[in-house]
Amino acid sequence: MTKPHLLIVDGMALLFRSFFASAAMNQFIRLEDGTPSNGVQGFARHVLTAQSLMKPTHLAVCWDMGAHTFRNDLFEGYKANRPAPPEEMLPQFDMAKEVSQMIGWQNFGIPGLEADDLIGSMIEKWKDEAQITVISGDKDLLQLLNPSTTIAFTKKGYSEYDVYTESRFVDEYGITPKQFAEVKAFMGDTSDGYPGVKGIGPKTALQLIQNHGSIDGVMEALPTLKPGQRIKISENEAMLRLSHQLATIHCSAEIEVGLESLRLSSYTTDLFDIVEQRGYRLISKHARSIY
Repeated sequence: MTKPHLLIVDGMALLFRSFFASAAMNQFIRLEDGTPSNGVQGFARHVLTAQSLMKPTHLAVCWDMGAHTFRNDLFEGYKANRPAPPEEMLPQFDMAKEVSQMIGWQNFGIPGLEADDLIGSMIEKWKDEAQITVISGDKDLLQLLNPSTTIAFTKKGYSEYDVYTESRFVDEYGITPKQFAEVKAFMGDTSDGYPGVKGIGPKTALQLIQNHGSIDGVMEALPTLKPGQRIKISENEAMLRLSHQLATIHCSAEIEVGLESLRLSSYTTDLFDIVEQRGYRLISKHARSIY
């Protein structure tokens, strides 16, 4: 029997990507009442295209629920340097969830957790039952790769992806996916606002984990490291440990539905008539062209 194919969509990643791609050209594609809809329409078109390319049997869309998460409680500076979303984007967070529901996709979001944590928890829950593909633009998700999970990073337009399997990751990085969070702990993440170990870049961070296996392994090997590295790491050990907590995706959130409830059903022309009546003409037109 063929395993179900679950497509997990990082809703935030696609919504932001779609918004900025068209906002750059001042195309906000407003509804009749003047509400901008460019991010929402781009998000839905992206998912519809992915569905036609990847042929999943099941689908889930994961969202961040507000800016405050448990990581902000651990470290005040977490994501603190990110600018607030542009005004034209504000109404589109709720609109995207509404459109998603209207089309028949299930939305997931848990206050205090990021979309990444939900994605990780779904993978943990269903990795033995399903073939899983995740669509995102977020490289942090590489730590979630396993034999049944593939991550497709958005590249260009709606149909180009850079696809990672566990074996491609191991070939390229020379470590296991789980060790990727330890690499991130050393190098830090400027977009997430945590520093890691100041003065250690991506290349050195990766070499340290390739050579010593883990943060603990590096700490044990400190006496054998170059003096510069030894000083940087020993002076920043507390931030290194904290950065590891921030970089690690939490995979034990309660996912209260069964896989079967995420099964996709066929689309009807009536559905896209409704989508069009609500003002989302581009989604309707796009869907009709591929289904």
